[in-house]
Amino acid sequence: MIDKKRMERILDQLDEVYGKEHVCYLNNENDWQLLIATQLSAQCTDDRVNMVTPALFEEFDSVQAFAEADIRNIEKAIHSTGFYRNKAKNIQACCQLLLTKHGGKVPVDIDALTALPGVGRKTANVVLGHKYNIPAIVVDTHVKRISNKLGFTEFTDPVKIEFDLMGKIPKEHWLRYNTQIIAHGRTLCTARSPKCEQCFLLKDCPGGLYELYSRIVKNEGWAKEKE
Repeated sequence: MIDKKRMERILDQLDEVYGKEHVCYLNNENDWQLLIATQLSAQCTDDRVNMVTPALFEEFDSVQAFAEADIRNIEKAIHSTGFYRNKAKNIQACCQLLLTKHGGKVPVDIDALTALPGVGRKTANVVLGHKYNIPAIVVDTHVKRISNKLGFTEFTDPVKIEFDLMGKIPKEHWLRYNTQIIAHGRTLCTARSPKCEQCFLLKDCPGGLYELYSRIVKNEGWAKEKE
């Protein structure tokens, strides 16, 4: 069971440090652009996607333009985001289905969104949260890793993590949790070199405390070997 007081302290500190606004890190002007940008962000950084999308959305300026394009041109435009053939295939199929089944509009429904090619719950929740203000928890690599580190969940499957967190984190905090955890993962709790000793959440973070303890043990062992 999660210690509710510990969780409240963590959420309050996240609010204090990172604010209560839920910020979208993918540049976009409308719902279909965000849908496509989020698809491109799979196995790719937001910064890279933001470098690609200005020219991409200028060349293909509508759902219909993507649906009717020569797929080789889409592949060329998104090449640097990685897995470009599969992404181009899914994006075009997604746009074609938007036209034939949804009148060219992005549906405001989790089941309808996840029925689109290349759209999982993460992508669907990004669109629902950032475009329609519908409470959702987005499980990306930062949320998965740091939620486990904080002891908020023991699951590794993103869908199980999503529902686990939904049952523990107050609904009013769902949208900003992802934004805050991304910021935390980029500044202090980085994957390769977490700055646990500088982290304002350290005393309430089981993973961070274990990380520091492991470093101390390792360093003491190294020092003894040198002697």
